[in-house]
Amino acid sequence: MSIKRRNFLLLMGGSAGAVAFNTLSGCDRKLTVEPNTQSLKALSVFEPVKSPIPLQTAGFNPEQQQEAYRNYEVVDDLVLPKGFEYQVIAAWGDKVGDSRFGYNNDYLSFVPIGENEGYLSVNFEYISAIPWIQTYAKVIGKSLPFDEVIAKLSYDSQSENGINAYGLSEDDSLKAQIREICSEALLDQGLGIISIRKNADGKWERTSSDADRRITGISGLTDGRYLKATGPAVLVFRKQQGLGYTDKLGDRIIGTFGNCAGGTTPWGTVLSAEENFQSQVTEPVYADGTSFEPEKVPFVFGKGDLYGQGNVFGLAGNKYGWIVEVDPANPNDYGTKHTWLGRYRHEAVGVRVESGKPLAFYSGCDRRGGHVYKFVSRDPVSNPKDKANSQLLSQGMLYVAKFDSNGTGNWIPLNADTAVNPDLPSNIAGNLIHLPLGQQSSGDKRTLFQVPEPIKGNYLTATKDEEIARYKQQFKKLGDLYAGNAEEKQGVILIDAHYAANAAGATCTARPEDTEIAPNGDLYISFTSGSPSKDGGPDSRIFKGPKGETPYEYGWVMRLTEDRNDPAAETFKWEIVATGGEPNSGGMGFANPDNLLLDKSGNVWMVTDTSTSKLNNAVKSRTNDEGKAANISGLFGNNTIWYIPTSGENAGKAFLFGIGPMDCDTSGPSFTPDKQTMFLAIQHPGEANGTRLNNASETREYLVYTTTGEEFTQTRKVPIGSNWPDKSSDAAPKPAVIYISKT
Repeated sequence: MSIKRRNFLLLMGGSAGAVAFNTLSGCDRKLTVEPNTQSLKALSVFEPVKSPIPLQTAGFNPEQQQEAYRNYEVVDDLVLPKGFEYQVIAAWGDKVGDSRFGYNNDYLSFVPIGENEGYLSVNFEYISAIPWIQTYAKVIGKSLPFDEVIAKLSYDSQSENGINAYGLSEDDSLKAQIREICSEALLDQGLGIISIRKNADGKWERTSSDADRRITGISGLTDGRYLKATGPAVLVFRKQQGLGYTDKLGDRIIGTFGNCAGGTTPWGTVLSAEENFQSQVTEPVYADGTSFEPEKVPFVFGKGDLYGQGNVFGLAGNKYGWIVEVDPANPNDYGTKHTWLGRYRHEAVGVRVESGKPLAFYSGCDRRGGHVYKFVSRDPVSNPKDKANSQLLSQGMLYVAKFDSNGTGNWIPLNADTAVNPDLPSNIAGNLIHLPLGQQSSGDKRTLFQVPEPIKGNYLTATKDEEIARYKQQFKKLGDLYAGNAEEKQGVILIDAHYAANAAGATCTARPEDTEIAPNGDLYISFTSGSPSKDGGPDSRIFKGPKGETPYEYGWVMRLTEDRNDPAAETFKWEIVATGGEPNSGGMGFANPDNLLLDKSGNVWMVTDTSTSKLNNAVKSRTNDEGKAANISGLFGNNTIWYIPTSGENAGKAFLFGIGPMDCDTSGPSFTPDKQTMFLAIQHPGEANGTRLNNASETREYLVYTTTGEEFTQTRKVPIGSNWPDKSSDAAPKPAVIYISKT
């Protein structure tokens, strides 16, 4: 079928491989257009871009697919449908206030302050060591002592697994050099606020207002711009002495980092989620909520590694892994961490705010075996747009989801009176679950377990069902696991939320990466990967492939509906609405769903997050050396942008809207109020191979299936490294924020 024929059928209401839009989002019109009620001239046509593998929505019939996909070339650019273009708004190193635009931009939030004008809040998640080290001097215009530190660490055999820079003397030159590198790395993380507007030419541009500012990983260290905190964990922060380490700063907090996805409130504040903080500071805590010592996460540095950045500064690990609220319009606001929302590896915040009802904030813990959480405020909302609603985040209760295989579930409160009732390892892919061991010591005769050393984490790794029976014999309630009075214990439970949730019997899930509220109140959750690891794995009764496969790598999108549509409901219903994987096997053609964006009609925009190490890997066999199914993530090419209608005749089909540059994530999609512009973050281009030199590329082979299951060999040309966004030969790759609009 020709493209013209497909487009004609579409415009006449047919189901061809193109999508009709009224605005960029398609939020005001169904995909099937009635010619007698709408002028055809008002429509533009988004013809899906060509995927690396055959898709049912691509417009090629099975007989055409082998010829159409036998050869494929990956492009080091953001590939969009015809009729759409992008422009860079800001890139790593650009000036922002008295600082600079950070690295690995992720979640984006546009808060309007007038017509075609507003604040764009940007998360900066982490440092990709290879391109950051390789291009730092070129982009930032100054040098850091990379080679000197690597040489010293290589010479010292004791630093093979990292070095406790915090323990070095203040006059040690190595400590000073490590501090310099870590200062710059943490400076490039956190949040940024930039003011933007659409000019007379229809282009978005920065206006550099007084509100432009950076909140970094070291805010407060030398400038007095500490972050604040609310909720029960503040009592733990204020401890000057405890079972473990305290930073003696009380409830003042140095910086924020690991800032991945987030959410936006109706009253105009932005919520930023601290995700993989455990790479920089300690995650485990003692029974009273105090941190393990900084030496437990040493500074690790090499050509491809940069971890433990909080070590040299003695940062207390219990102050990271929270949700940070910031008012973009207030130039003096440097963030508040609301501890009632829990401490874990947050990926996003789904915000549900309705007059007369309590707030409901949803979030997921993005680890293998992580959980889905809901915070419900104690008091109801009066006016959803009142900035005083932020105060509601300091009183309430945190709940964690228990999914049943029959499509129902319930919310478990995380408080001291909740029963200890862990799931069984036999139900979990990978057959393990980590549980807190509280105050018990190996010398206590009541202890039924050998307590691991703190360096391993003060947790029991249960791998057999009988261990759970013994655990429940010893501990009856969550309060039995933690130390302090009632209010202090509540603070510790929130600090140790992931492990407390394991003990309470929360469902272990498949890396929940986004939580988004639909216009009707439904919660959409993206689960990125169902493979297990040493962190844990998902419940095999819930997370299955299209043919019942467990474990299943390629991800899902779930819809959760609260009973009675009540944000404070204790029970819910759930269903899987989209499954990743190859079309011939029952998948929708994408892999590893990440950030979601829902328009006013409830249609889903989605970006993907296949890990950099798997992108475009050759697939020469469908089985591994053990005869099991091989990981075929490389088939799906670079990370992508998708559109999934939820109504009309195309409901439930996935249409490919864009493909990102080399090694990147396409992150943080966000619309302007008129839906004519999409903001998008391009994160870590060139993460695996750094700068693309001399237009280097490589030819690889893939065993590909048509949508009906016929196998053929594809030859794919893959760039090595990246030059995005400059795209000139040998240009340094830089994370950047762009906007997409129709030409």
